[in-house]
Amino acid sequence: MKWNKSVLTALAIGASAGFVLTGCSGGGGGGGESSGGGSSEGYKLAFVQGVAGDEFYISMQCGIEAAAEEAGATVTTQGPEKFDPTLQKPLVDSVVASNPDALLVAPTDVKAMEGPLKAAADAGIKVVLVDTTLEDPSMAVSQIASDNKGGGAAAFEAIKEEHPEGGKVLVVSVDPGISTTDARAEGFQEAAEAESNFEFLGVQYSHNEPATAAEIVTAALQKDPDIVGIFAANLFAAEGTATGVQQAGKQGSVTIVGFDAGPAQVKQLEAGTVQALVAQEPATIGEMGVEQALLALDGKETEEKIQTGFTIITQDNVAGDAKDAIYKSSC
Repeated sequence: MKWNKSVLTALAIGASAGFVLTGCSGGGGGGGESSGGGSSEGYKLAFVQGVAGDEFYISMQCGIEAAAEEAGATVTTQGPEKFDPTLQKPLVDSVVASNPDALLVAPTDVKAMEGPLKAAADAGIKVVLVDTTLEDPSMAVSQIASDNKGGGAAAFEAIKEEHPEGGKVLVVSVDPGISTTDARAEGFQEAAEAESNFEFLGVQYSHNEPATAAEIVTAALQKDPDIVGIFAANLFAAEGTATGVQQAGKQGSVTIVGFDAGPAQVKQLEAGTVQALVAQEPATIGEMGVEQALLALDGKETEEKIQTGFTIITQDNVAGDAKDAIYKSSC
């Protein structure tokens, strides 16, 4: 599989040229005054993941723990077994009851998690949104996430590079109402619809279940055997999409671009099952989350929004320049 390295490099540089910082919140967000005297020593931080056991959130946890340790703060981490607000809400409620100084959290729904996180802010806890966000994030002192829309557009460009003649393309996502994956799908759709020789077949949802993603892809290829590319919007969707393509006997003719770069996805990339991965910077998101939380606790100015970049990983760079972009299974 050959890739135009200049195109991929341009995509990666365009997305990773630095942090995009917009707006300032002054460390507010509805929380009470910090009890700390301008020092991060001894602050208690809590991190609630979007889902436990996901290498993306494990990598973020590693960044959070390293930054907290360096600052002399402590951090506890927990996450729901599934990316589900009904499972995440009790965890957030429990964290609020334990009264940490700050909460770093990846909301599992743009609406359903607003109430629990507003309650956290009202209790004087500094809330930092990492990875995902809310429809109304005003209670948070900062929001830190990847350029998800840009990542979706880059995923389309990777497919276009392999199929310049055009064709049908599909997105397999998680569930509607998740800010990150919605943005990825939107970026892909806009890029695809801007090209007249490509037909966008829409977005289908796998509910974070690889088996469901495999079923979706197998059925889609039965209906449209001329699909040339599939964008899988997260780790589990990519895993299932690769299985579905294999089951349909379409390996080699359908280009799969996955979002995220866990060890399982990298193995698929090395095997040629997946042709490209869009890797986020979860450890950096975690580090920046701690930084913003401590600034807020010390009564200092925070950045309202921070946007991190991504790396396009292919067989050409997976063992070289992109090696550090692979997610961790443990810290």
